Amino acid sequence: MGLFWSKNHMPVEGRTVLLTGASEGMGRSAAVQLAAKGANLILVARNVGRLEEALAEVKAAAKSPGTQRFTYISADVSEPDYASSVIAEAIAWNGGRAPDIVWCVAGMSTPLLWTDEAALPAARRNMDVNYFGSAEMARAILREWLAPENSTGPRAEPKHLIFTASVLALFAIVGYGPYTPSKWALRGLADTLAMEVNLYPDNPVKVHVVYPATITSPGLERENKTKPAITAELEKDEPPETPDTVARRAIAGLERGEYFVAVSFLGNLMRCGVMGGSPRNNWVFDTVLGWFVPIVYFFVLRIMNAQVRGWTKKHGNPAKPATAT
Repeated sequence: MGLFWSKNHMPVEGRTVLLTGASEGMGRSAAVQLAAKGANLILVARNVGRLEEALAEVKAAAKSPGTQRFTYISADVSEPDYASSVIAEAIAWNGGRAPDIVWCVAGMSTPLLWTDEAALPAARRNMDVNYFGSAEMARAILREWLAPENSTGPRAEPKHLIFTASVLALFAIVGYGPYTPSKWALRGLADTLAMEVNLYPDNPVKVHVVYPATITSPGLERENKTKPAITAELEKDEPPETPDTVARRAIAGLERGEYFVAVSFLGNLMRCGVMGGSPRNNWVFDTVLGWFVPIVYFFVLRIMNAQVRGWTKKHGNPAKPATAT
């Protein structure tokens, strides 16, 4: 990408953006901010009441109310094959054209210790929403974008497929066993697709992954209901960000053309520590920071593991005896 970013790599004015998870939290904030930049929007979520509230907010934020268009589609991203009907409905509303940008924000988190009775059912549910919800949408939209009849030529403005992972897909901590694997899986899919789209030079597509940390939202309130005490203890010094702040930083990273979009300094450190074979935002910066991060992790991991062991000494074995269902 180079050392400096001056070009907007994801212009949205006049283009159509589809967002899942758009009725609350980061998805809703991103929709409002994209409307203010001139995008046409298709909001996707389950709850019609919250979608109507979000739609009104988006319309009020529009840069050009006379020309921009907005709608919503009610859908459950955990349902098998939900995405094909959503894309079909979006194309019909958009005058026979597929959305130019698809941003998969919908997600959930059910933190539990892995020995908890509900851990495996929760893990399956998290995988259905977080991974398969995004994976199905990615497949449905790519089948449209990459079809030979939809070729636009290699110099055309690319389409953008955006996944929303988590910093826990860069650095795992105790208590997120049901959640973290679903976000790591998204990263693996994104890396694969970032290479796969090169098979279609006449249908340019850019893939991105956003890595937010804790966000103040209804989702966090639901998450805290099951969060183990040790997990809350490890996170206590990390202040949550507002949805507006996270959305603004994510959009800025996408406009810079970043592949891995970290929305904080700490997220950038984590990103550079686990790059592996993933595409880089900047080869020089990411490589140099990647040399430094293991030194930081040497101390961080020692401290965090000591905290976990100290918790057990104070509170005892956290495993709960099995109970009849």
